[in-house]
Amino acid sequence: MRCIASGERYKVVDDLVPLTAVSALFRKMVYDSFVTGRQAGYFHSIWTFQMLRWFRAFLPREERFFDLFARHAQTVLQGALALQDMLRGGDETPVFCQRVNQFENDADNITREVLTAVRRTFITPFDRGDIKNLITSMDDAIDQMQQTAKAVILFEVRTFEPPMREMGTLLVECANLVGRALPLLQSIGANVAMLTAITEELTKLEGRVDDLHDIGLKELYLKHRNANTMDFIVGAEIYDHLEKVADRFDDVANEINSIVIEQV
Repeated sequence: MRCIASGERYKVVDDLVPLTAVSALFRKMVYDSFVTGRQAGYFHSIWTFQMLRWFRAFLPREERFFDLFARHAQTVLQGALALQDMLRGGDETPVFCQRVNQFENDADNITREVLTAVRRTFITPFDRGDIKNLITSMDDAIDQMQQTAKAVILFEVRTFEPPMREMGTLLVECANLVGRALPLLQSIGANVAMLTAITEELTKLEGRVDDLHDIGLKELYLKHRNANTMDFIVGAEIYDHLEKVADRFDDVANEINSIVIEQV
């Protein structure tokens, strides 16, 4: 077992080369101070290896955080696809709304698993706060998808404006990018350039969604200013929720950038 120092944190790597930090721990424990008052000599190398194995056996095993991240990202993607289908409109709109709700519930369950693992794990792949912030921002994205679906059900919307549908397409792209980025966090140093490119693309997509939000509101106002005000209010509500989904994906990009900066 080898401990690699990263700032003030230590990660465990599966090889049998003892490092100073761990070896010193055992040397410190072996004193003959009752006799000489001096530190005892070094353990024999084989004995040190065995002690290190025992030491590792008592450490809580690292949870499969990246597996949980991947499951959550896949759930978010499925939610985004269901949202995109919902925005096509038609009689099946409520069916896709229900699918969005189901994927949001699934994502909540995975989020709870991650937060429980953070509390129970002694050694985590990176800072506990970063893990919590990352999974929470991912979960916030699908929460906003659910809020969109709830508004559609509440106001019995069956037709959607073209900018709304285009926003739905961009949100699927955002979800795909997050799914690509998370596995790269397992080896941040080797993937800095790719992670940076993905987060920059997420930010650009968020900007495009913002533009569509503004364009859509303007078109909605022109369409309904001399007609039904309620139709404008309902449309504006849906635009607002769709924009917030993109904002939450941008939060995910910021969390990934924060992790990269801390680890490199």
